[in-house]
Amino acid sequence: MGKKSQYIHDMAPGQPVNDIFLLASANQAQSRNGPYWNITFQDATGKIDGKIWSPKSQEYPALAPGQMAHVQGFVENYRDKNQLKVDHMELLETPHPDVDMGDFLPTSAVPPQELMEAVEELVTEHMKHKPWKLFCKNVLGNEEIRTRLLSAPGAKTVHHAYVGGLLEHTLQVARSCMAQCDVYPTLDRQTLLAGAIFHDLGKAWELSGGLTNDYTDEGRLLGHIQIGQNKLEPFLKKAKSLDESLKLHLRHLITSHHGEHDFGAPVRPKTPEAFVLHFVDNMDAKLNIIEQAYVDMDKNGQEWSPYMRFLERNVYRAPTTPDPSAKKNEKPENQCLLPLKA
Repeated sequence: MGKKSQYIHDMAPGQPVNDIFLLASANQAQSRNGPYWNITFQDATGKIDGKIWSPKSQEYPALAPGQMAHVQGFVENYRDKNQLKVDHMELLETPHPDVDMGDFLPTSAVPPQELMEAVEELVTEHMKHKPWKLFCKNVLGNEEIRTRLLSAPGAKTVHHAYVGGLLEHTLQVARSCMAQCDVYPTLDRQTLLAGAIFHDLGKAWELSGGLTNDYTDEGRLLGHIQIGQNKLEPFLKKAKSLDESLKLHLRHLITSHHGEHDFGAPVRPKTPEAFVLHFVDNMDAKLNIIEQAYVDMDKNGQEWSPYMRFLERNVYRAPTTPDPSAKKNEKPENQCLLPLKA
């Protein structure tokens, strides 16, 4: 089996397709001409919707997310989006011994190990209270937690939905929270940093990651807020030198970070630090959604995105003000860590 050569990000209408893809979703529907399959195909560069029409569809009595397939067909344009019309599809052993899984799982532009090191550097820089510093290092140094964090996506589909996405989101939220502390110096910088680093810890167990990246049983039954609290509790109990009031504040930051009951928060923010964490978390998620939309817009030469359900609007790429002082090819100091393979 040869090296994968066709990637979804590079596909254009009219292009023939003959390569291996991952089935991200598959469901059967009925049309006047008979049953057909709605499939979302995935590789490391993105996803594309596909159709297998009747009678060809009847050759596949069962299809499931996580399967790999050799697909032949061509790309159509449907409602201003690329769509893959499948002429033939051969299901493969999954995972296939001759297939590089890195070709199918989108990954953060910055390697997860580097993201982890950057989070740990924030602890070293800002945690001056030794009990806080020791607590953070103990959690991040735990083998199970560290392994989970290094591979976890930030969400199922909406934002940071790629390997390393959770760490990328965590780092951006933590950095933004520290920047807010420079603007509002009365904020408790260290408790806020602990909250920023661990607010989404439970997502490393809520989502399976990997080929299917679906919700686990634990994730569906408890949700990442409760899971995160459960994972942190043994470390909080062992942190004898950490004041109980600081522990309570951290628990509140994690419990309230979704902001409103309608958004899944068991309680609403009730401290300045909780408000900051909620708004920064929300901002980073939305900016990541927009940046991923920009990738598709740039590819298609568009200034406006299609309607985005999670933002309830279209988004516009505004022209950038020229900066004559900026050197060519110089990255801005606070550049977002966005995926190359979105």
